Amino acid sequence: MHLVNLITSEQITLPSVVTIEHVKPIFDKYGVVEKYEYSRHTARKLSHPDRTFDKEVYYEPSIYALAKLREFLRCKAFVFPETSKGSYIVALIHNPMKQLSFARPGDGKWTWLPPYIYYQDCSYKNGLLYAINIVGEIHAFDLSSSVVTRKMIMGMTEKVMWDCLYIVHAPWGDLLNVSRVIDHEDETVDPAVHLLTTTEIKINKEVKCLHDRVLFLGHNQSLCLSAKDHPHLKANHAYFTGNYDLYINGFKNGRRDIGVFNLESSNWDKLVSPEPWSNWPPLMCITLSLAKMKMK
Repeated sequence: MHLVNLITSEQITLPSVVTIEHVKPIFDKYGVVEKYEYSRHTARKLSHPDRTFDKEVYYEPSIYALAKLREFLRCKAFVFPETSKGSYIVALIHNPMKQLSFARPGDGKWTWLPPYIYYQDCSYKNGLLYAINIVGEIHAFDLSSSVVTRKMIMGMTEKVMWDCLYIVHAPWGDLLNVSRVIDHEDETVDPAVHLLTTTEIKINKEVKCLHDRVLFLGHNQSLCLSAKDHPHLKANHAYFTGNYDLYINGFKNGRRDIGVFNLESSNWDKLVSPEPWSNWPPLMCITLSLAKMKMK
């Protein structure tokens, strides 16, 4: 795995995938990695009325070819700057069951953060990695010392199992919990095509309106920007792209869920027409740092 600057083509090597807790290499007779063993055994924990989520479950490991593991392992990745150190942290939400690992430049392996599962999104600030799971719990991991500690800063939300949850650091200092509801349309034409449409986006109770702010949600780091600084954006709106498991693990052929949602009226509009259809990869929003771009 690598970080790639799409503008300069600079690449930075990340720790090997075999250093993730659930991956082991399988070597051929010449000592070359030819396959991966992918284990789904984990201590799983999730606050939910169905207490079976707190039990350890063992599954037989799966064997994958080198180019296939990526389709099952990786879910969502983030790059967060550590400005005080002039460095960065890479956080990775990965399977089995959307667990969390992280690495810094120069690390020899990924550091696993058990035992909670089904994480949806991450944010980072002042040495704390914040992560939200599918029932709305927000955990804060203190990464500032050699021993990582975890603290729950928000419990389960009233509505259990939203389709997508996001965590966003607002410019004024608040931590926003954003939820999203998806309509799953019938596959009337082709059973291999799954049509998804965003029908609702809500921010946690403490924030009723973003005023001159704008949200970006999708298969990327969640963002809150100023419409004053970016006048082409609509204030108090959420720009969204799809980041659902169905896009990643199966149902790759289909109409992409992309649009702009009015947080006041709960109406949404298309960003492009006709709506994009694609088979890979999922659409995402990208922000570019101009600090290291080589300008000619």
